[in-house]
Amino acid sequence: MDETTEGAPEPLPGLPATSWAVLGLLSFGRELSGYDLKKWSDRSLRLFYWSPSFSQIYSELKRLEKTGYATSRLVAPESGTRDKRVYRITDEGLTAVRTWARTAPLDPPVLKHGPMLRLWLGHLLEPDRMREILAGHREYAEGMRLRAEADVADAGADETWAYPRLTLTWAERYYAAERDLADAMLADIERLERERPGD
Repeated sequence: MDETTEGAPEPLPGLPATSWAVLGLLSFGRELSGYDLKKWSDRSLRLFYWSPSFSQIYSELKRLEKTGYATSRLVAPESGTRDKRVYRITDEGLTAVRTWARTAPLDPPVLKHGPMLRLWLGHLLEPDRMREILAGHREYAEGMRLRAEADVADAGADETWAYPRLTLTWAERYYAAERDLADAMLADIERLERERPGD
């Protein structure tokens, strides 16, 4: 073996971010069905990243099995007649997602903010319509903040969930800031209207 590569980790396959997110959901050590993974992603990932669709989750699970990062088995249902397929991360998969989390280049957040785009085009809208848009965004942000706050409480004190709990706290603070920014913009629009020449 070449001395320069001895001890170096194996190069990771070029998996999409969705694969690593699904593998990350499995990294907490539980056997999960595709339905469970969707439910978990809706409760956590969607608050700060995105929530993949059922079809994305199932296609990624197949990909992860093919790479040897996950295994699956059929289990008899507690109710109903159809068996359920559950997935578990493999040791190789845990090593891979740990390596990815440590070493993969970090994509900077890309701001794609619909209310800000509308505000930028505010000269084309009536002030009342702009206020409606910002008030709607404020309501959305407060709803997401409350959702994150509830999920932080649901996470409990189990140390397994310490970092997901911190991430949900970040999400809670982020949406609180979005709510407060919407309030500030509403106040700025009022001031702009008062100071506009000819009014």
